[in-house]
Amino acid sequence: MTAMEPSALPTSETTTQPLTGFAGIADRFDLCLCDIWGVVHNGVAAHREAVEALLAMRKAGVSVVLVTNAPRPNAEIRRQLDGFGVPGDAYDAIVTSGDVCRGLIRARAGQPLYMLGPDRDLPLIAGLDAPRVAPDQAAYVLCTGLFDDETETAETYAGLLAGFAARGLTLICANPDLVVERGGRIVPCAGSLALAYEELGGQAIYAGKPHAPIYEAALALGEAARGSAIDRARICGIGDAIRTDIAGANAFGAASVMVLAGIHAQDLMEADWDRRHAWFADQLHRPHYALPHLVW
Repeated sequence: MTAMEPSALPTSETTTQPLTGFAGIADRFDLCLCDIWGVVHNGVAAHREAVEALLAMRKAGVSVVLVTNAPRPNAEIRRQLDGFGVPGDAYDAIVTSGDVCRGLIRARAGQPLYMLGPDRDLPLIAGLDAPRVAPDQAAYVLCTGLFDDETETAETYAGLLAGFAARGLTLICANPDLVVERGGRIVPCAGSLALAYEELGGQAIYAGKPHAPIYEAALALGEAARGSAIDRARICGIGDAIRTDIAGANAFGAASVMVLAGIHAQDLMEADWDRRHAWFADQLHRPHYALPHLVW
């Protein structure tokens, strides 16, 4: 691969370069940190063209680490991808918010926690010294999501969160996403509860994107896959969420690539590029590149 020219990366503060496919910029990168939900699948089925794009990236010499705010260990996500028919050779490694979160829990070994989230997230604490207790007995809160994200919102938990805040409990947010796409619908995530908790004066610690620890873990996996150090100028982060994927990639010094057909689809998919650029200009974080779907 050739070195990236100084002018190859758009200035994200002033412009976003439209793409028709990732192939147009593939030779600029050694490592792709790719989001999963909203990019590789929609929570119900895989996006076949996205899977084909990941396979093509690896064939072109770009290492791929899937980076997700899922509040479960990476082995659980690998099984889910297998179920969607995403082949293992479409990526080199997976790192999850749950992986980072387990480190935060280990640092609090033996302390009783209240787990706010559905039973499907129990693998997050499997094998850890993390006794689960009732809300009034907890030393801290582990938030993986809403108990029923189909019918509930953050407001449902206002009283519970206010009680935690009054006691000064730390809330560990295992999934910083505010919302996620599931089969074409948008449902709330743990990040919406953590944000509501902070608005009540509570302290929240975030395990995943856009915060640096998950990117450092992903970079370590990418370098292990390649067997060499990787310059951050040769890294891109692909995702569909401005607040997490784009903000995180930009802060990490990587090029950010936004997929429009995700959680912001209602604002962006039916708009022309003039309106898309105007929308980007109104955001706190702006992608370097954008394309409707991840395709090669």
